[in-house]
Amino acid sequence: MADDESRIVLGGGCFWCLEAVYRQVRGVTRVRSGYAGGATPDPTYDQVCSGATGHAEVVEVCFDPAAVSLQQLLEIFWVIHDPTTPDRQGADVGTQYRSVILYADAEQRAVAEKSMAGAAAGFSDPIVTEIVPLERFWPAEDYHDDYYRTHPGQPYCQVVIDPKLAKFRKTFADLLRG
Repeated sequence: MADDESRIVLGGGCFWCLEAVYRQVRGVTRVRSGYAGGATPDPTYDQVCSGATGHAEVVEVCFDPAAVSLQQLLEIFWVIHDPTTPDRQGADVGTQYRSVILYADAEQRAVAEKSMAGAAAGFSDPIVTEIVPLERFWPAEDYHDDYYRTHPGQPYCQVVIDPKLAKFRKTFADLLRG
C-alpha cells in the first residue's frame, strides 16, 4: 500500500460481489478478496465455507482518500448489500457471509459508526453489521481475484452480481471510475 493510500476491510456476503463493485469506484486503487475475523490461521476457501473457522468473506479496499472518502465507500457498502440479515445475503447463508466492517484505527471506527447510524433510517429492520477491529486479513486464493470480470457468464455473476452492479451504477454514477 502506498503512503498516500488508505484501506478498509468490508464483508457483505460473497466477496465476489463486493470486489466487482469496488473495482469500479473512482479512487479505489486495489481490491483483494480474502478472509478476516476468524481464528484459523491462513484459512482456505473450503475451510471458510464450512463455517467452522469464524472468518467472514471480505474485501480489502485500498483507496486514495483525496479521490474518494471512507464515508463514500461506506455509503456504497450500505446500498450494495442487506445489512439487516444476520449471517446471510440472499441464498448465501452462514457466518462467513455476515455483514462486517473491520476498522484499522479509532478514526475509521468513528466514521463507520457514524455511517451506520446514518444508514439505519433507510432500513425497516435494524442493521446487524458488526464493527470490529481488524486483527488480520488473509488474502483469498488467486482464482478469486477479479472473479466477476473473468467469469461473466457464470450464473452466480449474472443472477447475483449483475443486479448489485446495476444498482451501484445507478445510485453512485458520480463515483464511477472514468
